[in-house]
Parts: sequence; C-alpha cells; structure tokens
Amino acid sequence: MTYDVIIVGGGIQGVATAYELAKRGAGKILLLEKTILTGGSTGSCAAGIRAQFGSEFNVRLMARSLEIFEHMDEELGYSKEYLELWQGGYLVLAYSEKEFEGLKRNAEVQHRFGLDTAILSPEEVQKDFPRVNIDGVVGATYHSRDGHADPFRVTFAYAEAARKLGVEIREWAPVSEILVENGKVRGVKLQDGSEEYADRVLVTAGAWTTALLKTAGVDLPLWGEKHEILITEPWERVLGPMVISFSRGFYIQQRPHGSFIMGLPPVDPEHWYEPEAFDFSSSMDFLMRMAKEATHVLPFLRGVNVVRQWAGLYEMTPDHHHAIGPVDEVEGLWVAAGGSGHGFMFGPAMAEQLSKWMTGSSMDIDLTPLAPGRFKKGALVVEPAVVG
Repeated sequence: MTYDVIIVGGGIQGVATAYELAKRGAGKILLLEKTILTGGSTGSCAAGIRAQFGSEFNVRLMARSLEIFEHMDEELGYSKEYLELWQGGYLVLAYSEKEFEGLKRNAEVQHRFGLDTAILSPEEVQKDFPRVNIDGVVGATYHSRDGHADPFRVTFAYAEAARKLGVEIREWAPVSEILVENGKVRGVKLQDGSEEYADRVLVTAGAWTTALLKTAGVDLPLWGEKHEILITEPWERVLGPMVISFSRGFYIQQRPHGSFIMGLPPVDPEHWYEPEAFDFSSSMDFLMRMAKEATHVLPFLRGVNVVRQWAGLYEMTPDHHHAIGPVDEVEGLWVAAGGSGHGFMFGPAMAEQLSKWMTGSSMDIDLTPLAPGRFKKGALVVEPAVVG
C-alpha cells in the first residue's frame, strides 16, 4: 500500500510526530512499531521533564515542551491526573564551586527565556527542602515547573488522538529494511517480507535507528548506552522535586503515587550499535551504588524497600543532542532520534517543530542545526547540563 509518510518507531517521538503531522494535513500516515507502543526507550525512561538545560537551543525547546505538557489535557483530551503530570520542580545540586558557577550560567540562559529558575545557597536548600542532605553541597538551582509525566499514558494519549485523525498504527510490525531506489526512499520492508511504500520515511527508532539506517546506506553516529533504574515501594509524600546532580550523576524523584524512581550512569559505558548485542540485564553493582548514593542524599530512604530494577538504552550522539531532520544521502528519508536520555521530555516540542519542517511550514524553533549531516561537518551542538 502507498502512504504519504511512514514512521518507524512507536515511542514518544514517533507517535507525537504522527499526531502533529496529521493535524497539519500531511496526508496518509502509517506508523510501524516492532513490539508495542513505548516498547523501547520511552517505556524504560524515568519520566522526568525539565527546562534546566545549559544551551540556548535546549532551553528554548524545553520551555516550549513544558507549555505543551501543561496544556496537553486540552490538546489530547486526557486529564492531567491521567497523564500523571506532576510539577514538583527539579532541584539541581552542585558539589563544587566550578559546578555551581556552571549552574548559575545555565540559569542566566533560562531566565532569558522566561523561566523562573532560583539560585539557592546550601542554607536555602536546607530550609526549603529539609529532607535533602546538604553535606558537600555548594549551591543549587531550582525550577518549580519541572517535574514528571507518565511516558506510557502520554504516548497512548498521542496515539489515540492520532488515530482519530486517521493515522494507521501497527504494533508487532518490525521493519527490516528501508527501501531506496536511485537515491530516493521508496518505503520499507517488514520482517514478514511485506512492503509498504511512501515518498517520505521518518525513522524514530531510538537506539535501533543506526542499524536500520545502514540498510539505506546511511551511517549515523548514534549508539545505545545501557542505563539502569530502580523503583521503590510507595511511601508517604515527602519529596516534591526531582533531586539530581550532573557531577555525581544521580537523579531521584518521588512519583505521584509515592514510590521513588532513581538512576545512575554506568561506570564504564559501552557503545552498543547492533540490536542483537543490546544488553538489558540488571546488575548488583548498580543496585549497591544507587543505594549508597540515594541514602546519602536522602537519608530517610534507608527504610524504603526496592521493588523493581530494570535497564534501558540512552540513544546517544557525540554532542548529546538529537539527530533530527532529512538525511543528506537519501531523498525523502528523515530521522528523529538521539535524545541522549532526554527523548521523552523533548518529544512534544520536537514533534511539533519537526512536523512543521516536514510540511513546509515555518518552525518557531529552528531545528536545522540538529540535522544529521552536522556530524560529518563537525558542527556539534554541545549541551553541558547532562546527567551521566
């Protein structure tokens, strides 16, 4: 069958972009997901949303993404309670003067785009967040509109809204090859041997993107990096913000229903390019490191039981920014991947702007600096405010 656009990948990026394209009259749209919606990195993420970034580009995008999250109930027809939108803020802790100066520079960028990020002394952290251990803390920043939303429910809400606009969504439909003829995309071949045709194919397959693009002769420097997460039993509500540190790598947040979700980066991260090699196993090393870090920062967690631990993939690029836009080597082939651990929070704004780009409308936030061709040109877009 022939479509106007085929999207490969059913995480937040693919599903939200399908909805935004349909809303803008992009024609007949097919979305293909190899397992179930949110079956990849979206369903494994910690669900945080924050505007406390350091690059002007990311701050602008996340300021817009926050607005979309805040009005998503009106846009998609699902309540904030269903979407589990919780804006308890992000508390970013600095453990050196150099790190604190960096946070203050980041806050200056955030202030320029209307974000009311507070710069806090250790004493102010202790006063405002008495459960947080400030031993070694030099300072912090806090933005109250940062927070959490449920990645499953947000993605499902986008999917339902997309279906209402005529988007065809197929789960359990893995794509094995991108079809190219005379330098132009023709469509995709599925693992069952069937083919679907379109003049434009958008690959939003997370860490699986690299292997799929290779079938079209495109080499993208994007790899999977295993990160582990754990979640505890529900507890009384004692912590409002996500507590994170860029230098120490931890993030800890109490979810709306009371459990604590937390993670740390790997000590020696490996680069995984081939899906057959992806490692999703859990480790005792992570559990012990995480428990030690968490109970130091939040001592009361010593009495809370861990109920589940899992691993997922950060889809990494050399500069920790998305690869998004048309692929130079193949006409009609587009990509949107490489969130580097932040794909869920950027998803709504990226989808909005990408859909405008693909339909020839003016973007409010110019995504062209993130086009995948930048890697060969060495035109990297560096983000300093990254956990892990």
